[in-house]
Amino acid sequence: MTWLRALYATARSGLTIERRRLEPLIALRGAAGLALVVLLSLAIFGPAVAASSAFGAYQAAIASFQRSWRARPVLALLSGGTLAVSTFLGYLSGVHTALFTTLIALWAFVAGLAWAVGPTAGIIAASNVAMMLVTVTLPTSVPAAAGHAAIIACGAVIQAGLIVLFPIRRWGAQRDALADALAAEADYARRLRHDPVAPFDPEPFVRARSAAAVTRRQARRRPAELHGTRGLAERIRPVLASLADPAVGAAADGPERQRVRELLAAAASVLDTAAHAVRHGEPVVISAPALSVLEAPDNADVLTGPARRAAARLAALLRDVVETAQGEGTTTDTEPLLRPTLVRMAPVVVRTMRKELHSHDSPVLRHAIRTAVVAAVGYLIGFVLPFGHGYWVPLASVMVMRPAFAQTYGRAVARFGGTLVGVSVATTVVQLAHPGPYPSGALAVVCAGLMFLLMRTGYAASSACISAYVVFLLGMSGLGVGQTVRDRVLLTLIGGLLAMIAYAVYPAWETPRLRNRLADWLLADGRYAAAVVAQYADPAGARRTDVREAVLAARTARIAWQEALERATHEPVRHRGLSRSAAADAEQAMVQLGRAAMLMEAHLPSRSTTPVPAARDVADALLHAVERGAKDIRQRRVPHWDEVRENLAVWDGEGVPDEVVRSGVGLLLDALDELTAALDQEATRPRSGSDQTSRTGPESSGRPSPERPGEP
Repeated sequence: MTWLRALYATARSGLTIERRRLEPLIALRGAAGLALVVLLSLAIFGPAVAASSAFGAYQAAIASFQRSWRARPVLALLSGGTLAVSTFLGYLSGVHTALFTTLIALWAFVAGLAWAVGPTAGIIAASNVAMMLVTVTLPTSVPAAAGHAAIIACGAVIQAGLIVLFPIRRWGAQRDALADALAAEADYARRLRHDPVAPFDPEPFVRARSAAAVTRRQARRRPAELHGTRGLAERIRPVLASLADPAVGAAADGPERQRVRELLAAAASVLDTAAHAVRHGEPVVISAPALSVLEAPDNADVLTGPARRAAARLAALLRDVVETAQGEGTTTDTEPLLRPTLVRMAPVVVRTMRKELHSHDSPVLRHAIRTAVVAAVGYLIGFVLPFGHGYWVPLASVMVMRPAFAQTYGRAVARFGGTLVGVSVATTVVQLAHPGPYPSGALAVVCAGLMFLLMRTGYAASSACISAYVVFLLGMSGLGVGQTVRDRVLLTLIGGLLAMIAYAVYPAWETPRLRNRLADWLLADGRYAAAVVAQYADPAGARRTDVREAVLAARTARIAWQEALERATHEPVRHRGLSRSAAADAEQAMVQLGRAAMLMEAHLPSRSTTPVPAARDVADALLHAVERGAKDIRQRRVPHWDEVRENLAVWDGEGVPDEVVRSGVGLLLDALDELTAALDQEATRPRSGSDQTSRTGPESSGRPSPERPGEP
């Protein structure tokens, strides 16, 4: 993609207003907490202190809106407390330009490293730096600065108290995540009726698993329907796929296929009902037609072999899902996914950030360096310019900078557009109406409430509300009244341009890393497949947890590849190693590989099943082959799978008690051959100035690749 196209695409994405489900009650609670803080501070301490407390309450509310499964009061207190400390330290060094610039650079660097912990930590840290740039202009002495810091912390305490006193949809986010996973699985079952190899995006299950992680205190208070349902749903997914696939399930045509379609429709109905019950906390009511299909006595007569076993397992799992979803299931033996408390997380956070410091090519480290340099340079530029209140320059830079190119450039454009609107409206109101402290505080609260309400719709709308909020707060305290719209917009434009230039000069492109991401995915999926095949070699002694751990690792690698590919799509970088068509074909092959392993997982043998000794040799060969193949991909060589093919050829003469494992290994080899074809096509393509976007299907596989593959 050329720079011109990249700039157009990112600008368009930044200015896009998305339709999202609004949360007016939560926005109202955040605005009410802010109004309470501003009103009390104005009445007791005056406008300057009220502005400080408002920033603390605002930042605490913003933190509670982030996509985190932790308790919202904890996030509010953490954000407000760190902002109070940052503000106090900023004021102590504010009288010395060099010292304050150094502090800003250090704080921005740490905020950039915080992205290694996760987006929530990164956003909170960046917001703290931005708010600190504004609040340090308010106090006039060291005792006053300490008082302002305490007031900021009090604002956060008030917001946290309101969250505790007025909970809105307690466990609502966790309910939604689990319900979304069940609904996605229901949709998958419906699509399998018409496309036996339909794809499934694992992202809903990744989100549901993350939401299921709780502290020990939360585990004791969690509703029963949120404990165990997710695990059952994940066990259903491979059963659905194996029931539908003609290679290991029902025949492609005839009465058996018709009965499978009926079973899949009934499963979709049950899963949809369970999703609705979990989302709204209501009883599960199964429709009579769906129940009659699942419990039909002639299922065993119509279906044969693996399809019959899959149908029986599906009916049993759906019964467990219904019982668990309405809080009646017996899940006491299931250990909850424990999330460490924030205190216990502190050493983990330090180790994670320290690890990034030693990774010289880390995107997070590069983002931290960019943020530190831009914040310091932006502050000095704002200090030199004759407009006054030059903190608008680093404020804009810090707020728009992200580790990814598309996010940084899109947010820079959105920030400028939103600031133009918000500052124009707010400054016009201030200069024409000259509102006093109380009307200015009320207008600031209204802008903050709109920000809370529209936060999910896009950064342009949020920026307009944020800019107006800052203008009204500064007007309430008597600061920044003389600044014109032109001054503020120009300073914001300078800040956005600094952020964009910094990424262009010191980038962290994802495109050159695509081969490493693909190699990681191959290694994870190969280990998953090898773990499944090994279960057939020794059903009595194999550890079932090996398969589960491998599934989670494969899912994580798949999500990492998808995110990297999405970021690379918008980068103005000529491909080095993987073109778009090769990446698409390689992804299709990898999805088939994971899907083949999933089909075998659905029929894992019981401990009393007869072992298949040849499966051990195939599992070992597969593991060695994918390790060597991952190394080949990283070194830009085309991988080959002769070792797996030879072991599979030897297996043909032995005979297999269960045809599922033999057919599944054949599908694995087909997928690996498709991956080789995709990379071989890339290796032999002549290098040209532009990327070829046409897709050429693999030719080396004996089994044609479906148009829409499934995945684990």
